[in-house]
Order: sequence, then C-alpha cells, then structure tokens
Amino acid sequence: MAVESVTSSTAASNPWAGAAASTSDASKASLNYNSFLKLLIAQMKNQDPTSPMDASQQISQLASFSQVEQTIQTNTHLKSMLQAEALTRAGDLVGKYIMSADDKVMGKVKEVQVYSDGVMAVTEGGDKVLLQAGVVVSDQAIQAGTSSTETQTSGS
Repeated sequence: MAVESVTSSTAASNPWAGAAASTSDASKASLNYNSFLKLLIAQMKNQDPTSPMDASQQISQLASFSQVEQTIQTNTHLKSMLQAEALTRAGDLVGKYIMSADDKVMGKVKEVQVYSDGVMAVTEGGDKVLLQAGVVVSDQAIQAGTSSTETQTSGS
C-alpha cells in the first residue's frame, strides 16, 4: 500500500487533511498565551497603587486565552484521529472491487494512495479512482450496471 503525506493545502471536502499545519497554530497560541502572562505580570508590577487593576477582569482575560489554547489542542487531536481513521479505511480497500462514479473504471484495488486532498485507489490494471460520492466498493466483482443496493457506496 502506497501512502504519501502532503500537508501543504487543505481541501474543504477533506476534514482530516492538514493536521500538521495545526501544530504551528498551537505554538502560536502558546506564544500568545505566554506573551499575555508576561504582559499581565508587567501590568501588575507597574500598576498605580491608588487605582489597582480589577482582578475579575484579569481572570476573565486569562480564562479566554486558556479556552482558545484548549480549543486549538482539541482540534489538533481530532484531526490526528481523523487521519488515522482515513488511513485505516484506505487500507481496508485493498483487495476489494471498485467502480468509479462515472462507471468507466472498475477493477480490484491493488493499492491506495492517501493525499492531503483525498484518497486515490489504484486497480490491478493501473487505473486510478478518486474516492468520492458515487464510487462503489464491493467484496465481490462488480459488473457494469450493478445497482448500488447490491454493493457498498463509499459516500455513505
């Protein structure tokens, strides 16, 4: 099974693409969070004793930054889980029969290539089928004109 990882672009049709890009988002959030803490400490050191800073406002700001950081980490973990699930599904296609959405390409899947914008199945005949709505996948050989009720559609 051939597997290639490309994380330079994220396609709208592929929610599990680009998890590596979110790592930089997390580091930027941490940097902003650390910068906020430094600013808060500097503010506290240099505040006017006759007019001190409101503690509830400080806590509110700190909580907001904490929520943003946690959301970014959660998104990173979800993307990683979706990538793992997509790789598992791609591996399960090897040895099954596939028919393209336009019914022009069909055959037994020899290998699967995973890209950032989708999954490509390669048949034993060397034909390539992009997995998308309307592609038919089956454990048994597919004949032209086979109804989708007899086979499993990848879009479901």
